[in-house]
Amino acid sequence: MLVAHIRVFCLALCLCVFPLFSQQAKSGPKEKSFKQELKTNKQLRKEARAKRRLEKAERKAIKAHHKRIQTKAVRKRMKSSSKQSKRYNTNKKEFFLTRWYKNKVNQRKRSR
Repeated sequence: MLVAHIRVFCLALCLCVFPLFSQQAKSGPKEKSFKQELKTNKQLRKEARAKRRLEKAERKAIKAHHKRIQTKAVRKRMKSSSKQSKRYNTNKKEFFLTRWYKNKVNQRKRSR
């Protein structure tokens, strides 16, 4: 009977003590110190900045190539249409002198 009591006591002790040890052990990721976090954040920002620079340079090269393969007349037309679209998008009118004399030029052409 004494042996049975000792076994039950040992079993109860094991069931109570072992979960405590498993909770104390850190199974998750280790916590970093403040300096380590700053260092890793700085490295991540540096990599992101380099990536953005490369993407920007690539877009710029594509745009330059697109312009370079156009003829001079097409580039001129592209420039004027981009100016016009910017003006429309910003909701601005044409320059006042061009608006004032626009109809007079058209009328002179019609009268001839």
